[in-house]
Amino acid sequence: MTITALCASHTPLKDYMSPGDEVAREVNTCLSSIRHWVEDFAPELVVVLGPDHFNGFFYNVMPSFCIGAAAEGVGDWKTSKMSYPTDAALAEACVRHCHESDVDVALSYQMFVDHGGVQILDQLFEWQNLPTILPVFINCAASPAPPLRRVLAFGTALGAFLSSLGRKVLVIGSGGLSHDPPIPQLRDAPPEVRKRLIEGGVLDPVARAARQQRVIDDAGRQQQGTSERTPLNPAWDQSFLKQLSAGDYDQICLMDDASITRDGGCGGHEIRPWIAASAAARAAGVNNPTVHYYRAIPQWIAGYAVMTFE
Repeated sequence: MTITALCASHTPLKDYMSPGDEVAREVNTCLSSIRHWVEDFAPELVVVLGPDHFNGFFYNVMPSFCIGAAAEGVGDWKTSKMSYPTDAALAEACVRHCHESDVDVALSYQMFVDHGGVQILDQLFEWQNLPTILPVFINCAASPAPPLRRVLAFGTALGAFLSSLGRKVLVIGSGGLSHDPPIPQLRDAPPEVRKRLIEGGVLDPVARAARQQRVIDDAGRQQQGTSERTPLNPAWDQSFLKQLSAGDYDQICLMDDASITRDGGCGGHEIRPWIAASAAARAAGVNNPTVHYYRAIPQWIAGYAVMTFE
């Protein structure tokens, strides 16, 4: 059995807005290095923990955690719209283990995954050569989100399960760090948006293009300093990376939803996949964290970081 873990920011604007040649080279060099690292590791199973941005999960039923026995990409933001090579029996066994570990986890045989879980796979693999994928949804966008201590408990249970498999496993946490895209909130949404947040459904190409353009437009305003959204917070990002590197979960779990939103923006709640992935790695005895890259990138409205545990 060998387990390793990777945490990485995702940003849909990476393929839409240039951060400048120097930053683009830095990020691409880092991702290329990580891709080679993954190729050398040659995982038999890849567990991808990520959020959803009201593309696959809605308020008709909003679980804190959900494991996919079958899944496919939504295809938003130029990410792949493909079926995952999943293992239903493995997914069910993982859910049972989590339940036995006192963590309630939902199971889906029709999971839809947006860029929050697909972009990192597109960056690391050729889709036709993907190993078995275990997709994991963690609610980060729909209040109330699971408290960080529950996220930690879930990650720990997941790591114990993966340790029992006797396989080469790569755990990926996709999300964060500080960013505040214009994601609607149920409490103040107009009626037509509220209906969408609750009932869901497939967006037609025109509606999806309009939704994505709103994010692109606000990214421009954030660069110009005219946006009402919360700006990037490098100090908050660096503090979180330092605590995660040290395994200081007590300090991390002192944060509540209000402080995360205040300091990291609505997208800052995507630290949850990082917490769960790192907890899974540590539960499996993997305790060598390395931060490979960090930069606040306004063009991508993201505190962008890449971290491994090996």
